[in-house]
Amino acid sequence: MLLDTVLLTSSAPHVPGFLIVPFALLIGLIATGPIFFPNFWHHQFKNISIGLGLLVLAYYLFVLHDTHLPVETLAEYASFAILLSSLYVAAGGIYINANANATPLINVGILLFGAIIANLIGTTGASLLLIRPFIRLNNHRIKPYQIVFFIFIVSNAGGLLTPLGDPPLFIGFLKGVPFFWTLQHLFTPWVMAVGALCLIFYILDSRNKETFTPKPAVKARNEAKTEFYFTGKRNLLWLGVIIGATFLNPASFDWLPYIPLEGGIKISFMREIVQLIAAFLCFKFASRTALNGNHFTFDPILEVVFLFFGIFFTMMPALQLSAELASSPEFAAKLTPSVFYWVAGSLSGVLDNAPTYANFLSLGMAKYHLNYANTTQVSHFAHGLGQTPETLLVLEAISIGSVLFGAMTYIGNGPNFMVKSIAEQAGVNMPPFFQYMFKYSLVYLLPVLTLIWILVIL
Repeated sequence: MLLDTVLLTSSAPHVPGFLIVPFALLIGLIATGPIFFPNFWHHQFKNISIGLGLLVLAYYLFVLHDTHLPVETLAEYASFAILLSSLYVAAGGIYINANANATPLINVGILLFGAIIANLIGTTGASLLLIRPFIRLNNHRIKPYQIVFFIFIVSNAGGLLTPLGDPPLFIGFLKGVPFFWTLQHLFTPWVMAVGALCLIFYILDSRNKETFTPKPAVKARNEAKTEFYFTGKRNLLWLGVIIGATFLNPASFDWLPYIPLEGGIKISFMREIVQLIAAFLCFKFASRTALNGNHFTFDPILEVVFLFFGIFFTMMPALQLSAELASSPEFAAKLTPSVFYWVAGSLSGVLDNAPTYANFLSLGMAKYHLNYANTTQVSHFAHGLGQTPETLLVLEAISIGSVLFGAMTYIGNGPNFMVKSIAEQAGVNMPPFFQYMFKYSLVYLLPVLTLIWILVIL
């Protein structure tokens, strides 16, 4: 997802507080629907999500007479949906299988490998490339906690080292944060997060005694030497094209065509066209063996596309109201690095983390009388401003919080819900929304986030 978001300023139409009800209702239904009325939710979630999104959209257009934010949100959603769909198709044509025993150490190795390559092909690309092989490798001992930690590590924490890793960091890069700033300043929290989560996972996985008593068919297969099988190499080329196209941003390259929007916003469409073409050709010429081996269908990506349509449009008032609150001088004076870390992080867990990052970066710069639209000032902000080195810590807090807290819920980051859908399609009984939070993210992830806050931010 590549979002060119700007802070919602006080010049925008005032948003009434009741307009956050559709967003709260949608999040509540996502959390409770699969538990209390699964059949109804399964058949109606598309209509509910689209209906609530269109309801908020209609209010902006016909009551607030605001077309700017809806058009920008539509562009962001289209970019998000096209990128995820393209990566899903490309990864679906790559079949990786292993002839090996799924020991805790091998599983940790896969998670660590995913955390590393997430910085090259993004958390979405790494998640889609590895989730199916990870499930197949553990087919005789697969448990929900394994998928949850896959989301923690590969789908979120792993992408902290480069702007390619996670959408919030890519937005920072487009706005002027140097490319290697993340590697230079976020390496320590990356090691802490990935290392601590891998250690916790290893302990949990070691208690999964089925590791040592696999099904007979699997045992016979694993008696041979450890081998890895790879089918669909041509899709790596398409994967590279899709990822490379993410750089085709008119804000960075003046020669690219774009759709102009009020306020100097340039809406991209060339990168989306390239990604769609690559996805079509990728699917058309994909290895049927790889697609069949992955049991490829479009159901998981369609679920993500429909749900996030509603999330993107219903969260417009929530983002705007939070920005109005944060823009007050009294509130801004209270914004310390710790506040940025926890507030930006908490919102990233329930809102999309890319616009949350953009809003708080703009807010953080405004506190020091800097212009978010000025790439030179963003670069200076990233390196600490002379007598105000605190700005460096502010950016670190916003970056770490936006990326790591994205794993707190299924909707904090795009890959989360997709991994959940693929796992459920494979027969894994994934925890519902609240159970995911109270049984896993609050128990295992939150202490790690608190430790990083104490050692890095505080």
